[in-house]
Amino acid sequence: MKISYDQRTDTLSVILKEHAPVTESDEDKPGVILDY
Repeated sequence: MKISYDQRTDTLSVILKEHAPVTESDEDKPGVILDY
């Protein structure tokens, strides 16, 4: 697991599995985008 925060874009990334392809993205709620 890898967690990183980018202050410039105010983005929090939580990566559960490195190098896993993203097959779909969904906006869970305003400002929260999930890639899976």
